[in-house]
Amino acid sequence: MAVYYLMFRALPAALAGVCSYFYVRRLLAFWKPEMEKRRARLLNVVFALVFAALCSNFWSARTMVILHLLAVAFLVELFAALLRLFFRRRNRTEREEHRKKGWKKNRLLGAAGFLCRCGLLPVLITAAMLGYGAFNMGRIVRTEYRVETGRRMGRSYKLVLITDTHYGTIQDKELLRKTAEEIDGEGPDLVVLAGDIVEEGTSKEDMEEVFRVLGGIGSRYGVYYVYGNHDRQPYTDRPTYADSELAEAIRENGITILEDEAVELGEDLLLSGRADAAWGNVTGRASPEEILKDADRDRFIIMADHQPVGVSENAAAGVDLLISGHTHAGQMWPIGVFSELFGTLNYGEYREGDCRIIVSSGFTGWGYPFRTEEHCEYVVIRLE
Repeated sequence: MAVYYLMFRALPAALAGVCSYFYVRRLLAFWKPEMEKRRARLLNVVFALVFAALCSNFWSARTMVILHLLAVAFLVELFAALLRLFFRRRNRTEREEHRKKGWKKNRLLGAAGFLCRCGLLPVLITAAMLGYGAFNMGRIVRTEYRVETGRRMGRSYKLVLITDTHYGTIQDKELLRKTAEEIDGEGPDLVVLAGDIVEEGTSKEDMEEVFRVLGGIGSRYGVYYVYGNHDRQPYTDRPTYADSELAEAIRENGITILEDEAVELGEDLLLSGRADAAWGNVTGRASPEEILKDADRDRFIIMADHQPVGVSENAAAGVDLLISGHTHAGQMWPIGVFSELFGTLNYGEYREGDCRIIVSSGFTGWGYPFRTEEHCEYVVIRLE
């Protein structure tokens, strides 16, 4: 608990307080240059404390907006300092020649310098970034992968992967219905819901509605579901539905729950689903070997696991395709970039031996109504 408060309460507040102190100082220097220094320092401190208080909850959209603004302000200041250093190194003759021949460029630089000094440039950049992020959250794209297998199969198959809808929290509800109709028109052989379809912010009514809509998607072999780390609302003291009510709503809509078990589909496929890793705690859930101990190894083996973990053990157990979500592809840039740098399976297609791994960015985002990294999607996988 102490680590949680340090990382997601105290640290964002401290960063916001320190950065806002210097940002407000820049604003006062431009807009109120005549202000007494003592009074200006006092105002800086007051604004720093206000920004720190506003950012005391890392998971709020307000905090995300403020931190983006302050981060952009810092980068603008850094770029401006490097630019000043560059021009100082040029001799006076070159500067005079530049003024005579490049007056249009100087005007552009002058306008940029004005926007930087008055503090508006960070505001404009942040508004553009998060405006795009809000637009990006409101659309769902179709992403397709083709997986060729050396196994002998009677025909090709179309699998649809849906993950991380976090229904009733961020996206417009009508977007789910519209996209479900689009998926139904695909005529899939199989639909897999790979967890976090609902979460702590989902009401009981919305929970029942989302499974009614997703359960209505037509497919040859049906709709299958594995739990994510949010579905059972473990991170709240006030859940809106019981675990039994969640399971009942899923099954009532014709959706099959797979939790450390496997099922044969048609003549060629075997679909298995793992219990969620629960924040990296993999104890208490069956290994791929245990799940597949009685499996027909001549079939194409698909493993659905909400979090893209345990890749090596899946490959060793003979899994042909591992499908996951959970990461949201970072959602807010540059989180996904850092995830990739640290070796996390963040988004897209990977390979481990003979096992192919597909990680979806999810149907929607989580926590914030913005997505500045990748896009919201449903995934179509063609097995050929």
